[in-house]
Amino acid sequence: MVVIGGVTRLTGSGLSMVEWKPVTGFIPPFTQSDWQTLFDSYRQYPEFLKVNRGMDLAGFKGIFWLEFIHRVLGRLIGLAFLLPFLFFLIRGMIPKNLTPKLIAMFILGGLQGLLGWYMVKSGLVNDPHVSQYRLTAHLMLAVAIYSYILWTALDLIADVKPVTGFTTDILKLPGKTLMLLIFVIVTMVSGGFVAGLKAGLIYNTFPLMGDSLIAPGVYAMQPWYLAMLEDAITVQFNHRLLALTTFFLIIAIYLYQLRLSLPSRTKMLFNFVLIASVLQVSLGISTLLLRVPVAIAASHQAVALVLLTILILLLHHLKNIKPV
Repeated sequence: MVVIGGVTRLTGSGLSMVEWKPVTGFIPPFTQSDWQTLFDSYRQYPEFLKVNRGMDLAGFKGIFWLEFIHRVLGRLIGLAFLLPFLFFLIRGMIPKNLTPKLIAMFILGGLQGLLGWYMVKSGLVNDPHVSQYRLTAHLMLAVAIYSYILWTALDLIADVKPVTGFTTDILKLPGKTLMLLIFVIVTMVSGGFVAGLKAGLIYNTFPLMGDSLIAPGVYAMQPWYLAMLEDAITVQFNHRLLALTTFFLIIAIYLYQLRLSLPSRTKMLFNFVLIASVLQVSLGISTLLLRVPVAIAASHQAVALVLLTILILLLHHLKNIKPV
């Protein structure tokens, strides 16, 4: 779902549906008349008037389907969650302590749909670009829902038996892993602002930004704190800095854990963290140098979620280790 959302953004498809129909939105256009009605509605909005004025009906179909699939998939996820939940709830098969968590997941999913439409609306008035604030909020709520579901699932399947026979140095690893997780999340937030401001299309060089390590204009906007959120040059610089800082922290903690006596599963998860981080940095640099090709940029977003997933798995695993 997150990857399709990213591709929708990268292909400029997100503003192709100018109405939100929570109930009838499942129904695709079937006839030429249906398509023409949708296209006529789209032509009244700023993206067509200011960006795609030469677009014909065939071109509109090309951007419509991705946004349609994204919205329908969101509704299908809601149904795939709600119907089994009600079935098991009525039959009394859900533990009492799990029910509030499942209800919270469903509510968050509904709020995500509302936030998605709130994001789209920001691009339907005057400026045909969605707000980078709303886009980043939409992305990070998706990440939060995903992380919450994953953590809850891990609680359900976790082996609660303590792992013994290892030194107390292991007790330092959960805190270090949590720090890495926080850095990854903050870097993802900055990536949302890069996407929202299309900051990946400037300074397509690495490691320099043009001819300098720090490009002219970084934090030139006043007040300075708005530059972090609204100036494309500063946003790209911050994303580079956060990504590299996170990468080097991962390497440092990976090297630190090598000298510890750890369970084989712990070492395996640390290996996966390192592999995912190397892949993620490589994809990020490639996305930049190649001026944001859709496939590589979408892979960059997907591997960010993979790295997040592995760190959550590692953190959950470490919290169950009780050294003697």
